[in-house]
Amino acid sequence: MMSKDLAKDSNVGNKLHIIINDMVILEYDRSKPIPPEQHIQLDQMDLKMDAGILLGSDQIESPNTLQRAQYITNTLLSALFQEDYNLGTAMCTYLANRIPDLQQVKAIGKKNNLSVEFVFDRSFEKTQQEQKIEFYNPKENNKTTH
Repeated sequence: MMSKDLAKDSNVGNKLHIIINDMVILEYDRSKPIPPEQHIQLDQMDLKMDAGILLGSDQIESPNTLQRAQYITNTLLSALFQEDYNLGTAMCTYLANRIPDLQQVKAIGKKNNLSVEFVFDRSFEKTQQEQKIEFYNPKENNKTTH
């Protein structure tokens, strides 16, 4: 018999967290099934991207999985900044279903100047348990956190 803590931990990898400036904005639980019509919409998104995508200023004729993830993430973040939560949720659903190893999308910055990181190797819960290390830079006379 599995303890409650172990059972809870087994679901940890089933979640995708969208984090902007250290705040969890969306949490997607992969253990909950999506309706068939949403699967159809995800397939339609793939078909549209098969025709090519614009990633930054580059036209990508045959996007790979990572390029699709970048494109979808750009759409996701734009939707969230515009408070279009339906579109944001749809984009999160795509990422969670098409990239099952993705555990976190972390964005830092402002609307038009974001740095985005895809985290595959640790859950948000595990990240929260990690100790942050602060470095003191005497030249800048301030602390930086890593």
